[in-house]
Amino acid sequence: MKAQFSADPFALMMNPQAVLQAMERSERLQHLERHICHPLDKPMIPHALSALEVYDHEIDDDADETGDDFDDGLGE
Repeated sequence: MKAQFSADPFALMMNPQAVLQAMERSERLQHLERHICHPLDKPMIPHALSALEVYDHEIDDDADETGDDFDDGLGE
């Protein structure tokens, strides 16, 4: 006998064990090709900072050291 599952995901959360059992019995899921992808495991490729990036970092560091806040010129 096949159990009918609701299309409502919240109703499915009330009986997760039945959902897991249905997934284990599913022929369609068993025939899927499985691939393990680890795109975030690759190390970031370092790049040299451009002159503009170096200048930007220097400005940020200087503002941090002096405690200057951004002045939008509105006088508020």
